[in-house]
Amino acid sequence: MADNGKPGTAPAQPPSKSATAAPQLNSAMEMGNIPGDNTKPDIMQLARVGDIAAMEKLFETGDYDATYHDDEGITPLHWAAINNQYSMCKFLIDRGAEINKKGGESVATPLQWAAQRCHYYTVHLLLHHGADPLITDNQGYNTLHISTFNGNVFLIVLLLHQGIPVDVEDAYGHTGLMWSAYKGFPQCVDLFLRWGASVHAKDEQGFTALHWALVKGSAACIQKLLEYGSDRFAKTETGKTPAITAQELNTMGAWQKALKECGYDEDANPIVPTWPGASYFLQDKKGFLNKFLYIWPFLLIWGMITVMAGMPVFVGVPLSLVVGFSMQWVAGRFMEYAPADMRSLQRTPWMSGIFGASLFWVGVNWLFTILPNTSLMADALHTHYLLNLAFMVFYGLTAYFYIVCMVYDPGFVPKLSGIAEQKAVIDELIQLWKFDEANFCVTCMIRTPLRSKHCRRCNRCVAKHDHHCPWVFNCIGANNHRHFFLYLINLTLGVLTYDWLVYYYFQTINPSVSDKCNILAPSLCKVVNTDAYTLLLSIWATLQLTWVGMLLFVQFIQVSRNMTTYENMFGVDHHSASALNSAFTSTGAPLAGVQPGPLDNPAGHHGHGHKHNHGGFLKSWSKLLGIDAFIETATGRGAAAGGKNKKNRRNPYSKGCMTNCKDFWCDPAPVFGKRETGSGMLDGRPVNWTEIYESPALMDAEGGGRGGRRRGGYEVVAGEEV
Repeated sequence: MADNGKPGTAPAQPPSKSATAAPQLNSAMEMGNIPGDNTKPDIMQLARVGDIAAMEKLFETGDYDATYHDDEGITPLHWAAINNQYSMCKFLIDRGAEINKKGGESVATPLQWAAQRCHYYTVHLLLHHGADPLITDNQGYNTLHISTFNGNVFLIVLLLHQGIPVDVEDAYGHTGLMWSAYKGFPQCVDLFLRWGASVHAKDEQGFTALHWALVKGSAACIQKLLEYGSDRFAKTETGKTPAITAQELNTMGAWQKALKECGYDEDANPIVPTWPGASYFLQDKKGFLNKFLYIWPFLLIWGMITVMAGMPVFVGVPLSLVVGFSMQWVAGRFMEYAPADMRSLQRTPWMSGIFGASLFWVGVNWLFTILPNTSLMADALHTHYLLNLAFMVFYGLTAYFYIVCMVYDPGFVPKLSGIAEQKAVIDELIQLWKFDEANFCVTCMIRTPLRSKHCRRCNRCVAKHDHHCPWVFNCIGANNHRHFFLYLINLTLGVLTYDWLVYYYFQTINPSVSDKCNILAPSLCKVVNTDAYTLLLSIWATLQLTWVGMLLFVQFIQVSRNMTTYENMFGVDHHSASALNSAFTSTGAPLAGVQPGPLDNPAGHHGHGHKHNHGGFLKSWSKLLGIDAFIETATGRGAAAGGKNKKNRRNPYSKGCMTNCKDFWCDPAPVFGKRETGSGMLDGRPVNWTEIYESPALMDAEGGGRGGRRRGGYEVVAGEEV
């Protein structure tokens, strides 16, 4: 829809005859045309372009005032609203414009004209001055319905916080949830459902939101409705179930995909496992799978290494691979019954379990094999007390920091305690002209602090977000970033010390051990024949140095530049460092196109304005192992390395290498214990990253950033999982 100053069209109701035919959209919301009489001053044109000075002169003649309307009932406020002339709207309202005047072919109010084009700053202004969002046009649509046509989540959030009933119906019984499902807007469907919209509501034809989602065929919308308990067998007035609707509208692929993701078979019946213990599993699927997928790798790694070590290489290697694939196949069968948000192993503790298993078996091997042969020997040449002590320290610290990173709150930004506080934050952001995806999270319903990011896997905003680490099954943020760095350092030192001990251990080889084997040299054959299990385990442990080494390299550079991994990969976010002050220097200046972000993409995103392509096996493993960040940084393309191809190369958080490192490492927060959520240091001063919304330059100017609670209203929600 081109924003050319003329009101466009919006879709009428979804097809109400039958869901057997493809939907036909009407053009039923034309709101009138610009008056063409040029014999006298064109008040509508002045409103459309926002020329306040000319409008004032026109009013001074006494021939016109703000209550003027044409033959269709269209007022200057209608034209100012649909063209996002904020200052003109305010001027006309102050001059007595009738704010709820209906006009145009659709008989709509200025509020509805503004909502049609997603001008939510203008919408907020009109609401603030008494515009009624529940007034309907000649088709029975109120402002919430009209806003849903374009799928702008920020506009819908704004309206819902005005107290509009979430299930308010249009003239045909369609709710906002039905409209968003029909249009195929997953973000809007999710928003309505989280707001409490009914999945069981039916329109006058008996269609539920699930039926309408099948018209468009959006698998994401269908899946979200199923997750919230939509009736999979609901019948319309003509007896059509969702399955029949999908079949008639050729959307069976999306229907079957959504059913599978939500744990249903092709007939929409729950898939019930038949193996022993299934009843316990069904009571708490997520809890059971989290435990199982963390513990199962312990058997997987032990089984593969044991089989490979206990047989000749020609048999051991393929048989070990068979064992590994078989055990992973078993895990995959469990995943078939997993909740929708756990359908990928990367969204489960699987990777964390692999590391935990490796750590456990190395510890067992050291305690029962390496230690007795390198410290408890009678031969002084083969005793290495200090080396074993060093390994014990590094091993213990690695285990501690690994557990801390996994179980501690990474720095979740506290949620607001109620709708009233959410509305206050939205009103504040509107006043600051910062109500956009860079400053507000529509999932958490909070103002997003500087350097925070919403993690889709944790489903929370994380203060000073670094990255989500599958190896610890948690985000790395303000609370546990230093713990994570210490985990990497001690892991590296622990592996090197373990390899050193293994080297000394194999020096104690019994001379009578055979040096015969299949393909190796005699000296290596002796090692293999002595203890193949320890050899393979040490090789496996040493392989961990690849991804750990790359992570350490990147983290050292990022800490020295006071950057996070997210900032290194995607650039430093300056969204709070700039303001649109020039737009407000004169009340007489036209103000058009001030909305950032979602206006360019009406459907919006509930992230922070970044789009990522997560597809591809190699790319997925590149992210898991940290190869992508390593390559970007090592080649100088990353923002932390001063890459020229990154946006916003200037880093406002860097205070010099020495100060940056001091802020990170000399932070007074306890290393062995929990810290206050979001606490940190910046330029030697305590800050709290859950409460900082301005750039460091503005913080200095305002005297902020010293850790005080500045905005107010933020509290941890009672019972919230962190």
